[in-house]
Amino acid sequence: MTQPNLTYTPLVMATHKNRVILATTITTTMSSPSSRHPSPKQPPLATTLSTNARAPATTTTTQEACAADQHRDMGDAAVPAMVVEEEEQEHVFRSRFPPVAVPDGVTVPEFVLDGAEAYADRVALVEAAAGGRSYTYGEVARDTARFARALRSVGVRKGHVVVVALPNLAVYPVVSLGIMSAGAVFSGVNPRALAAEIKKQVEDSEAKLVVANEVAFDKVKDAGVPVIGVGDKERMPGAISWDELLAAADRTGAGVVPVDAAQQSDLCALPYSSGTTGVSKGVMLSHRNLVSNLCSSMFAVAPETAGQVVTLGLMPFFHIYGITGICCATLRHKGTVVVMDRFDLRTFLRALVDHRVMFAPLVPPVMLAMVKSPVADEFDLSDLALKSVMTAAAPLAPDLLAAFQRKFPGVQVEEAYGLTEHSCITLTHAAGDGHGHVAKKSSVGFILPNLEVKFVDPDTGRSLPANTPGELCVRSQSVMQGYYKRKEETERTVDGKGWLHTGDVGYIDGDGDVFIVDRIKELIKYKGFQVAPAELEAVLLSHPSVEDAAVFGVPDEEAGEVPVACVVRRHGAEEGEEEIVAYVAERVASYKRVRVLHIVDAIPKSVSGKILRRQLRDEFIKRMKPSA
Repeated sequence: MTQPNLTYTPLVMATHKNRVILATTITTTMSSPSSRHPSPKQPPLATTLSTNARAPATTTTTQEACAADQHRDMGDAAVPAMVVEEEEQEHVFRSRFPPVAVPDGVTVPEFVLDGAEAYADRVALVEAAAGGRSYTYGEVARDTARFARALRSVGVRKGHVVVVALPNLAVYPVVSLGIMSAGAVFSGVNPRALAAEIKKQVEDSEAKLVVANEVAFDKVKDAGVPVIGVGDKERMPGAISWDELLAAADRTGAGVVPVDAAQQSDLCALPYSSGTTGVSKGVMLSHRNLVSNLCSSMFAVAPETAGQVVTLGLMPFFHIYGITGICCATLRHKGTVVVMDRFDLRTFLRALVDHRVMFAPLVPPVMLAMVKSPVADEFDLSDLALKSVMTAAAPLAPDLLAAFQRKFPGVQVEEAYGLTEHSCITLTHAAGDGHGHVAKKSSVGFILPNLEVKFVDPDTGRSLPANTPGELCVRSQSVMQGYYKRKEETERTVDGKGWLHTGDVGYIDGDGDVFIVDRIKELIKYKGFQVAPAELEAVLLSHPSVEDAAVFGVPDEEAGEVPVACVVRRHGAEEGEEEIVAYVAERVASYKRVRVLHIVDAIPKSVSGKILRRQLRDEFIKRMKPSA
């Protein structure tokens, strides 16, 4: 069966005719991006002239004021000073920071490895474990090109999918960038997933190859496609040896296989959504999507820090944040990624100390261990090089934040918000020195340059003003091309005007800081009142005897739904369920009270640290059903 190329026509941006435009024009000097991947329109003149590093987030009340301009370049554009709608007003928010240029015509590998020759001898990737593999920038650039040639020599062509079932290894970014350089599509999968789960992704993506090591080889060997084995070939019988494949590509030379050069509009990645709120789906991302996201998320990185930052690579690289937010961002800035496969507190702390890690993207459970585990007392952490940590996968409880800051007073804690469908980071605290704004600790940050954000009523679709919770929607060049082979789900997620509907409930305050309340599908409806599980979890975690907590809703005949909590107690704690329920009741409105609480040994979470509330809910309901 012929493998179809993964292509997807970008969604057409709808325009509105019923509006009156009172326009004054200004001329911008931004570089002009591809018309297939338009940049968001600049704010109206009235706000543009007052925008600076200390200005609040700009907002426009129009009926999709920017929709008609989505096909227009940012260079020499006529920007309306004001748009007055004859119809209902639209509340659209933009970054307080000016737009950033997104280069045309470059692929992700070209963008990330640009300038690598000047850092050829600098370590780009190093495994934290003793004796682990490392790569210099010269080796990364060389082996990325070698693997691209090797893939083309075995028949991989533009648009073909290659599934990567590797744990976090130093070679991982080389593999992913090599796939993209060949014009193919990288699709990471959890190597510790079940064989059936990996096979499902291989089949759904119509992959041509799988790359694996000893961890996942037995799970992928029967997936129905050839396997490239990274590591000990004796332990992977029947696999194509990585080392031998690269050596063979060297012998054949670069000019043997015709190259259909990758374009910026081509797909380069097909990550699969976590599936915690539905069926796992392939998210189609183009080179333009990822490059634009990197430009926006790295807008404040100071040029003089190039080649200096050491970043911890603990988040899974098959996750969009691991491969884009950690690997690609660090390599673009010529820093060093310290690679860790799995979390172990001693190994983690040893890596921070020995490798002089400066920036560590983490999930809250890791921060909890740093604060509360006695293992941390075994290390002298007074001389850490750590400057900042960032959490993005799950909300950070206020009490945990306070405890972390007490123990590590010199470490800045940043929260961020992102999603696979938007190529990674969307909102962040990280503005860098000298940019004049620090987002509030309880927020997930501010809007990045080149992005538009609005909050809509989930029931009516109406956009909402500041300080009014609604579904967070975002529009930019980073919005996915769609879900692979799932047109209807794509249309439900990305509307005809290019707005990505995230499913998350939040609001923006008067300072331009965004706060996430919860997910629409996880909100508990108690007698018509909305109860956010994350809010109750934060209250539970403030109890001195609670180690971890999860809250979810279960059906109730009288109330519709009631909040149920599962709690992990700290070692030695004696409080029972009734005492903890009473503690919460004293701190929340009556309709938010926890109605049922269970003491459990652990809270199930995804690999990115998100609480698996749906799993807990299903298990609870199953236990409550009377036996047949």
